[in-house]
Formats: sequence, C-alpha cells, structure tokens
Amino acid sequence: MNKKIIALGLLFVFIVTSGFGCKTVSPQAQQAMQPVTLEFWGVFDDTDAFQAIIEKYKALHPNITINYHKYRIEEYENELVNSMAEDRGPDIFMVHNTWVKKYSNKIFPLPAQISMAYQVQKSGFQQETVPEIRVTKSLTPSDVQRSFVDVVASDAILNNQIMGLPLSVDTLALFYNKDLFNSAGIANPPQYWDQVFQQDVKKLTQQDEKRNIIQSGVALGGSKNINRFSDILVTLMMQNGSKVMDGNQVIFNQVPDNQVSTGYNPGLGALVFYTDFSNPVKEVYSWNDTLPNSLDMFISGNLAMILDYSYDLATIKARAPKMNFAVVELPQIAGNPEINFANYWLLTVAKKSKSQNEAWDFIQFATKEEQAKLYLDKTKKPTALRSLVDAQKADPDLAPFANQVLTAKSWYHGSNPSVAEDALGTMIDNAAKNPSQMKDILDFGANQVQQTIQ
Repeated sequence: MNKKIIALGLLFVFIVTSGFGCKTVSPQAQQAMQPVTLEFWGVFDDTDAFQAIIEKYKALHPNITINYHKYRIEEYENELVNSMAEDRGPDIFMVHNTWVKKYSNKIFPLPAQISMAYQVQKSGFQQETVPEIRVTKSLTPSDVQRSFVDVVASDAILNNQIMGLPLSVDTLALFYNKDLFNSAGIANPPQYWDQVFQQDVKKLTQQDEKRNIIQSGVALGGSKNINRFSDILVTLMMQNGSKVMDGNQVIFNQVPDNQVSTGYNPGLGALVFYTDFSNPVKEVYSWNDTLPNSLDMFISGNLAMILDYSYDLATIKARAPKMNFAVVELPQIAGNPEINFANYWLLTVAKKSKSQNEAWDFIQFATKEEQAKLYLDKTKKPTALRSLVDAQKADPDLAPFANQVLTAKSWYHGSNPSVAEDALGTMIDNAAKNPSQMKDILDFGANQVQQTIQ
C-alpha cells in the first residue's frame, strides 16, 4: 500500500513539474519558434560563400532556414523588380551601393530593436530547452560610422535610417604587366598622374607603320571598350578637386568655390586629361575604339596598365596563369588629398518581406567581424569593417585595396544608374571627337546625368 502511495506521489510530482515547465513558455515565444524560411538573393557569390555563416546562424536559431540564390548580373535587377511587383520577391537581397536611393521605397530599414526567440536551458526538477524572447538593440547610424569604413555611412544611411550593410568594399586599383614594364626599362609603376605617368605610357605604347596601336600603355580615353570607364573618369574629377554632387544637384561641370579666383574647372581638367589618351595628335595617344575590351587586352599581354577592381584578380589568374602582373594603389594627384573609388554591394531587407525581424537579425549577425571574416577568407574580397583593414594589409593580393578603403568615396547615380553611366560615356565620346567644344560637352553631360536624379 505504501509503495503505491509513493509511486502515485512521484507521478504527481512529475506531472506538476512537467506542467510547470510548459507554463513558463509564453505564447509569443511559442509563436516566434515557428519555422521561418528566408529567401536570400545575390550576385557573383556562390552558395559556399555564405554556407559557414548560415550554419552558425542556424545553430542559434534552428527554426530559421536561409535559402541563398545566385543570379547572373545581367538578369538580377530585372528579376528583382518583377518578383517584388508580383509579391514573390526575396526577404534579403543585395543592392549595389549606387542603387540604395533608387530602391529606398522597396527597402525596410533596420528597426531600432529586434525581437527574436532563442533556445535556452531551464534548470529545475527537470532540465529542458525552452524558447525565450530576447529584445536587442540594433546598430545605430553612429555604430555604422564607427565600425565600417566611411563610404558605407554615406551610402547606407538615408534620413538617419540604415538601409543596408555590406560585407566587403572594393576599390579601383592599378593593375600592371611587369614584363612589359621591364622591357620598357620602367622599374616601378607610377604613383601619380603626372609627367612620369605620361612618359611611362609613351614608352609602353607601340604602333605599327600604319599607326595602329599594337600595344597600349594604358586603358584610358574611351568608354565602350574600357571596363568601368565612368568610375575612372569620376575618380579623376574628384581627385582633381571637383565635387560631383551637391545634394541632388550635379555640379561636376562647375568651378568650385575655392577656384573662383583662378577660374579653374577641375571637372573639365579631368575630362581633358582622360580623353587625351584617345587623341591621335597627343603624345600620350594609346587608346581607340577599335581595340579589344580593356580586360581582354590586358590578359592577352598587349596592355600594360588597367584600372580595375579586386574581383577581376581571379579572372586574370584563371585566364592567364603564367602572366607576370601586380596590383598597386591607384595613382593620385600630387599635393591633393588622397581619394579612391568604392564599388560594393549591401545586404538589405525587402519591405514586402513577412519576416523582417529575422532577415535583419541575420544581416547584423553576418556583418559582424567574426562572420564577415569567414566570408572574406572564402571570397578573397577587401573588407568593409575597419577592424579588419590592418590584417588585410598583410595579404599580398588584398593589400592595395585595404590601403585604399579608408579613403574611398562614391556618388549617387540617380534613379537610373545605367542611364547616368551612359550619359558619361556619351560625354567622353563627344569630347574625344570634338576637343574644341569640351566645355559645352561637359555641361551637356552634367545636364543629362541630372535628368536621372530624383
């Protein structure tokens, strides 16, 4: 009899304590632990670039599944716009740094705080794992300014709201063929856009008896067959002291306030300098529209210098494995502040996402130093985080880009970045054909870019 009473008592205790444990789980926590699937769209990166980060995140949030989809750049934006219009778009998507304002009405900004469920161990008569709601403060604009390189805050923060966060920031650098330099008797690549640079280009450019360029010193002067021609021209303008934008007004064609007394127009000076390399009557003539694409010509060994981003390092090494080339920092204008050019993508959350909290929680997790390093080690890209800059300076491939990222800048391309870039291309082509009308062409080009600004 006593044994039965004891057994019934133990059963009663088990039921009570088990029931007590269940009652500690709030309905909100139970709801937050329901399965969630985040669709994540991107370009260039393969799935394995994010695999380690996703696995670490899932260990914290086992109810969340993240599906990454890579798109070709040619199809990405069209598919993104159409999917959003049809309510089948992603939760997380990549947006280029020049697209942030263009997509601002499709982005859900980072909220001030995020509520998430975590699995926690509860101790007592019986240990068990239960969900618990935790509310954490999100990054603030000041946090972004402290943690990321300067250009990120200028691109990612609109109206004091964080619109996206990057894992990497790339910059333009100088790629040069060491064998061609050695053959021309040039010991070191140029550091400045000066007479030394111009003399190097002359030594490195070869023409046949019909004045056809068979070896070019540098890919400058044109648009159609030069990769990232618009970035190069705008960088030269900024290095020369031109301000590209003032608020929503395009002003690269104007004389800045600090040059009113001299009347010097730095935007015009940069356009003249750039197009001289495609002018047959100039000593630095080294480029024309009949030449191959700049990257292809560099890989073939017939182009001594190109200005390019780190993402093409792998392409060059794959297509020309025996090529003797190196990368150094972008030339500057002696005496002027150092200015480089940024090109990168941010992770952001769609306004139509039904899992905005979870999506932003993942982005903040992914862009922290520990996770960002996993991505950067896998992809061999330059960092967006200040804390990782010094470490990347020790990497021979990444050092030139790491040395530049703190001085990198960008500019708002308007509501249609491709149209703005086409306008700059037309301006370059017209200026090359009609150098005597350079100022009018510069004004017209600025007006055409202005048409894309909202």
